[in-house]
Amino acid sequence: MEYHIKDIRLAKRGRLRIEWAGNNMPVLNLIKERFLSQKPLKGTRIACCLHVTTESANLLLTLKAGGAECVLCASNPLSTQDDVAASMVKDYKIPVFAIKGEDAPTYYKHINKTLDIRPNITMDDGADLVSTIHKKRRELLPDVMAGTEETTTGVIRLRSLENKGLLSFPIIAVNDADTKHLFDNRYGTGQSTIDGITRATNKLLAGTNFVVCGYGWCGRGVAMRAKGAGAIVYITETDPLRALEAAMDGFSVVTIMEAARIGDIFVTVTGNLNIIRKEHFLRMKDGAIVANAGHFNVELDIPALEAISVKKRRIRDFTDEYLLRNKKRVYLLGEGRLINLAAAEGHPASVMDMSFANQALSAEYIKTAHQGLDNKVYGVPAQIDKKIAALKLKSMGIKIDKLTKEQGEYLSSWELGT
Repeated sequence: MEYHIKDIRLAKRGRLRIEWAGNNMPVLNLIKERFLSQKPLKGTRIACCLHVTTESANLLLTLKAGGAECVLCASNPLSTQDDVAASMVKDYKIPVFAIKGEDAPTYYKHINKTLDIRPNITMDDGADLVSTIHKKRRELLPDVMAGTEETTTGVIRLRSLENKGLLSFPIIAVNDADTKHLFDNRYGTGQSTIDGITRATNKLLAGTNFVVCGYGWCGRGVAMRAKGAGAIVYITETDPLRALEAAMDGFSVVTIMEAARIGDIFVTVTGNLNIIRKEHFLRMKDGAIVANAGHFNVELDIPALEAISVKKRRIRDFTDEYLLRNKKRVYLLGEGRLINLAAAEGHPASVMDMSFANQALSAEYIKTAHQGLDNKVYGVPAQIDKKIAALKLKSMGIKIDKLTKEQGEYLSSWELGT
C-alpha cells in the first residue's frame, strides 16, 4: 500500500484519538452499522480531500464499512493531524497522503496521488479534487459518477463552474444541508475558531474589540462565541441583509476601514479574496492579532503584509510577529490558514457527526441515483437531511411530537382557512 505521512510510529496515539472521536459520533456509528451489513458502496472507489482529523478518520471507516475503496489527502497544508494519518495507514489500511505543514508542491502531489485511484466519487473540502480533475486530470472523467463538497468556499467554486457550463459531473453540496451549515458552520466553527485563537495566543478575550469579517453561518458562530467570552464584537459585511441581521442581533456593524482602527483581534470568515489588505494592516493598532477561519488563506493579503514589514519572527507556536515600517506590530496566526485546524483540533466530533453523516449518505445516494443527475450542483435530498436530524435527536434522548392526521390534512389542504 502506497502512502506518504510524517511518521508511522505516531499511530498508537492516533488510534486512541480516533476511538475517542468515534464515541461522540453516534449518527455516523448507526450508519456504519447498516453499511457493514448492507455494503451499499461495494466496488466504489472514493477519493477524499478532507482535513485529516479524528472525525474524518471515522467517516472513512464508515465508507470502508460500506464496501468502498478509499484514499485520503489533506484539504489544507496545516490541518493534518499526523498521528491520525499514521493510524489510518497502520491500523485501518487506508492510504493517506498528508503531512502537517507540507509545501504547495507536496500538497498538489498528494492530490494527484489520491486521484490515481481513478475515483467513482470525489469527496472534497474546498473543491481542489474537482478543480484538479477539470484542469489537469480530465482522463479520469469517464470513471466519475459524481462528487460531494463540504465547504462554502468549495460550493462557490463549483457553482461558478456550473454557471460557465464547465462542470463535468454532478456535485452534491453537503455544505448546504441544514444539518451541516446550521450546526457545523455555526456551532463548530464558532467554538473551534475561538479555541484556535486562544491556543495560539493565550490572550484573554473579555474586553477586547473583536472584529468578525463576514456574517454568514460561520461568522454568526464566531461572533456568538466571542460575545460569550466577553469580547466587544464588531461585524463587517458587504451584504445588506446580513449586515442588517448582525445589527438586529446586537452587534456593531462597521466598515473594514473603521474596524482596522479599533480592532484588537480580527477574524476573516467570508470565502472571498483579500478582505484585510495593505491599507488595513497599516491602520491597525500596535499588537493587533489577525486570523482567518475561511477555507483558504487568501482572505488575508499576506503578500501585502510581507511587503510592508521590515522584520518577521515566530514568537509563539502558530503566531508570527510582523514589524511594520510604521513601527507597529501585527500578529498573524496560523500563517493565515484555518486557525481552528492550524492551531487547534477543528470542530468537536459531535458536530462533525452530522456533517459526515451527510457525506456518507450522499455517497450512498450517488451510487444509486447518479444516472438521473445532470452536471449541476445539487442540494442534499431533504429526506437525508431529516433522517440525520431524527437520528441525532434519538442519540440525544430527545423526543418530538408527530402531526396528527387532522394536522397533516390541514397543512396539505387549501380549503380550510380562518
